[in-house]
Parts: sequence; C-alpha cells; structure tokens
Amino acid sequence: MIISLRNINKNYDTGRMQVPVLFDINLDVEEGEYLAIMGPSGSGKTTLMNIIGCLDSATSGSYILNGENVFEKSDNQLAELRNRSIGFVFQNFNLLPRETALENVALPMLYAGVRKKERREKAAEALTRMGLGERMDFLPGQLSGGQKQRVAIARAMAMRPPILLADEPTGALDTASGRQIMELFSELNDEGVTIIMITHEPEIADCAKRRMLIRDGRLSEGKDFFGGPAHE
Repeated sequence: MIISLRNINKNYDTGRMQVPVLFDINLDVEEGEYLAIMGPSGSGKTTLMNIIGCLDSATSGSYILNGENVFEKSDNQLAELRNRSIGFVFQNFNLLPRETALENVALPMLYAGVRKKERREKAAEALTRMGLGERMDFLPGQLSGGQKQRVAIARAMAMRPPILLADEPTGALDTASGRQIMELFSELNDEGVTIIMITHEPEIADCAKRRMLIRDGRLSEGKDFFGGPAHE
C-alpha cells in the first residue's frame, strides 16, 4: 500500500468546544490506483484530502505514506515528504499571478534545491507535454481556465511524485476543458501515477477506477453518491 489510514479522527478546536469533522476513517490505496472520493459540501472531504496530503494532522489515528509514519515527522520532515511524494492540483489553480507559466511550474524544484538550468528545462518539458509549449512565458491572467489547470498539473508533476492529489480539479472549468483534464489524469494514471481525486460531480468521479463516498465525516465504499449501487 502506498497510503494507509487507520482510525483517523479529526476535531477542530473552536476555543469553546471540540467540533468533530472526521470519524474513524480507514483507507488503503495501492500504488497505481485511481480513486475518486465523492461528497457534498461540508462532508469532510477537503479535510480528509488535507490529511492525506500532509497539510493537516489528525486528532487521532495512524497514517503510513509510502512506508513512512506521517504522524512521527517534524514540520521540516513533512515538507520534504510532501515535496518528493505528492503533487497537488486545486480547483482554483493556486498559481502565482506575477510569475510566468514556466516560473510557476519550476517553483517546487526551486524549493527542492534543483539548479536553475535543470529546473527550467524540466518545467519547459512538463509544459510542452501539457500542450503549452507556446504559452511558457504567459502570466496566469493571460491563460484560459483550462490552460491554467494544465499549468497546475505540470507544476504538480514537476518533481515526478508517485501520488497526485486533486481537489475539485474541474470545478472552475467549462465542460470541454474539464474533459481534457480528465483525459490527462487518465494518461498519468496509465503511466503509474497514483491519483486521488475529490469531487462532488458523479460524471467526474466516473473517470476514476474506484469510487468512495464521504458523508458527515464517514467514509464508505461501494455506494453511489445518491445512495444506490456504485457505477462500474
């Protein structure tokens, strides 16, 4: 297993009381899987994604990521683990507005200490693969929504991490652009990248090879978003 969560609980401290968000989450993800986690707003899906991505910690439970115990890591060790193991794709792209597409993609490699020439070459290669070879010097404001998301995917995969986490990756896109992003995800998964995608859209979840449902902070498998049998 590349990811193993056991009995994950998450409470938020409001200062006056503890608010439970996740309840006894158990999840195993094998290397090379393509998993969609579906859930409505407020279900806890983004909190779960943040824990999987080592951006937040659980109140209790255990998390083994690629053979390493996440909850035993220091902040610096977590940052290193994230950088080498996980790429992130978000609904709102999270691109730096004053940096070009090339500079945005090169950013994770800068943090990893990759030399300037090498990181620019790898960033250019990643953008070319995403069909943006002629847009490398464009600022995010000069790109369409679909192009911005492809820049974000190139950035996420710049360090060739084994895991890609995507939080509502098509939520800000039109239908055609969303379809193109799902095709890119399928290609990456065919190459061996493990993909975990959060979505509330059944048609987007259908692009994954496995689906799970989160409701009221509880994760289940084998049910449709609307309560019926899972689509195959």
